[in-house]
Amino acid sequence: MEDKSGMGAFFPLFMAEVRRRLLDESLPRLRKCLHLLPEDAVWIRPNERANSVGNLVLHLCGNARQWLGAGLAGRPDERNRDAEFQERGPLPKAQLLELIDETEKMIQAVLDEVQPEQLTAVHAVQVFEETGIAILVHVVEHFSYHVGQVTYFTKAHLDVDTGYYEGLNLNPRQPG
Repeated sequence: MEDKSGMGAFFPLFMAEVRRRLLDESLPRLRKCLHLLPEDAVWIRPNERANSVGNLVLHLCGNARQWLGAGLAGRPDERNRDAEFQERGPLPKAQLLELIDETEKMIQAVLDEVQPEQLTAVHAVQVFEETGIAILVHVVEHFSYHVGQVTYFTKAHLDVDTGYYEGLNLNPRQPG
């Protein structure tokens, strides 16, 4: 079959990396932090300008639905971004974990449906016009950024190591 997109080997490699970063790293880390945190900690705001872990979960799920679901896959955009930050909880952790599960299923479905030509096409998302590549990069970096905030809060609040790299020697030049 002739490659009319000009993507060659790039497309499967890029999509595999997007999957790895979202499905194998960010979402499991988000879940791990929620499991570690007690219910009452999920809605703590360090100050009025900071968001709680609960707000960040709502925000990440809303962003993924809007950018991937609506922007890239053309599904209806039903996001209320302001509500993600206005929520004060306490929505139970179980409800947030269900939302993460639903979001993961949507992400998997969209990534399964993406065709090479969608990566270079321009899509309307929020108030922007973005290529499919830009949308995928945005969602990956957005998850990474906010999951980092959730991780920091979890470590600071509980004084724990999240164990993301447990069992791996990250200093291979030094004795393990």
